[in-house]
Amino acid sequence: MEVRIYYEDTDCGGVVYYANYLKYFERARTHYLEEHGLSVTGLLKEGTQFLVVHAELDYRTPARYGETLTIDTTVTQIGRSSVTFAHVIRERTSQRVVVEGSAKLVTVDLQGKVKRLEKSLVDALQSPHRGKG
Repeated sequence: MEVRIYYEDTDCGGVVYYANYLKYFERARTHYLEEHGLSVTGLLKEGTQFLVVHAELDYRTPARYGETLTIDTTVTQIGRSSVTFAHVIRERTSQRVVVEGSAKLVTVDLQGKVKRLEKSLVDALQSPHRGKG
């Protein structure tokens, strides 16, 4: 997935504000789900939502206003009620690594109680990329 850096994403020096990478990770996870035939809205209707319980980021090089970033997202671990996503953000033209990180999410019901991942969800997360359409 790609993200273009706008002025609103940056600090006064034109560098992406560090916390915005967590937003980019969130967008990339949503994109990943969609690319694997899942939707956040559909999961909510079925009584499942994800909560982030742990996130790690390693900042490698600054991204700046006007650049376009690519975000590669993979599932690195699936537990009984958790999924860990890994993210690598690169500047599109140079391919330099900007940020690497991961986020562990747990599945919960609509009341916030931890629930086991359903087999259909695990299968979709592990399936090859479907693409849109």
